[in-house]
Amino acid sequence: MSEERRWQAVCERDATQDGRFVFAVRSTGIYCRPSCPARRPRRDNVSFHDGPAQAEAAGYRPCKRCSPQGISPAEQLDALVTAACRLLDGDGKPPTLGELAARIGLSPSHLARAFKMRTAMTPKAWASARRRERLEQALPQADSVFDAALNSGYSNTRALYARADGVSAASRRKGAIGEKLYMALAPCPLGYLLLARGDHGLCALLFGDSPSALEAELRQRFPQATLQADDGSLKDSLRAVIQQMEEPHRAANLPLDIRGTVFQQQVWQALRAIPVGETRTYGQLAASLGSHPRAIARACASNPLGLLVPCHRVTAADGSLGGYRWGMARKAALLKTEAETGEVKTP
Repeated sequence: MSEERRWQAVCERDATQDGRFVFAVRSTGIYCRPSCPARRPRRDNVSFHDGPAQAEAAGYRPCKRCSPQGISPAEQLDALVTAACRLLDGDGKPPTLGELAARIGLSPSHLARAFKMRTAMTPKAWASARRRERLEQALPQADSVFDAALNSGYSNTRALYARADGVSAASRRKGAIGEKLYMALAPCPLGYLLLARGDHGLCALLFGDSPSALEAELRQRFPQATLQADDGSLKDSLRAVIQQMEEPHRAANLPLDIRGTVFQQQVWQALRAIPVGETRTYGQLAASLGSHPRAIARACASNPLGLLVPCHRVTAADGSLGGYRWGMARKAALLKTEAETGEVKTP
């Protein structure tokens, strides 16, 4: 990584670069991790080192604020929030914020801020979402909606019918098993392409090396669905997707059935707003959504609609590609094609 990229990471306090290098300040004799929250030093006072050992060999001592030799304060908070999530994931009555904070060892206000920064949800909203997930999993096998609700942690069924999502809990219980998805496969410039649609639009666009691998991924993503070969209705959609791959500015305007948590859908909508020929970093998206780069990365990795929800346009702060669910070679190829009409812009 060039010194310019390292300095950019220091200016952005980019936690994703922690562990990759440290920077030292000549005027103080201290070295820090890139995410150190201390006041930014003057550029001409800064030197970069591959790690703590190199910085200490050059005569610098570790910063007491960001602890560059061990786990950073941000990583400590990551671990505490993860522990809080596990406590909220239980089947019983979720703890209150005060009870949760006492068990984690943080003040309620500190825990609430750290939790929302990393998950884009409050602890109460997280517990509610996980209870809802347990209900969705229990509905297909339950004898009644009431039984499923009690087994999922609800005290009654009132909350189930307060949602205005157009599908009742009873309907989901009767229809969750055997939802019919139509799928179509075709060769494409990136190997093979699979499209799947339900009643409300496309719910999956996957890339792979073989038809069997793609079908296996689709079954993993939609284990309760009945898959059926397309009857020809996806032919035009396939043509539009392949055309977009070859001519990115001719975007496929297709109906999408985007399924995910509230936070995932927020991230995916932000991805769709990134123009062709531009990229964003995980940190930039996190800042715009009031979240954390790791939460953005997880939402990108969960995206079931490659290309149409362009998670390939999100890169690392150091200029590298970052990750991609369907392989780095495919991500590089998509960005290269989009860049052919002009230089990729990074605001």
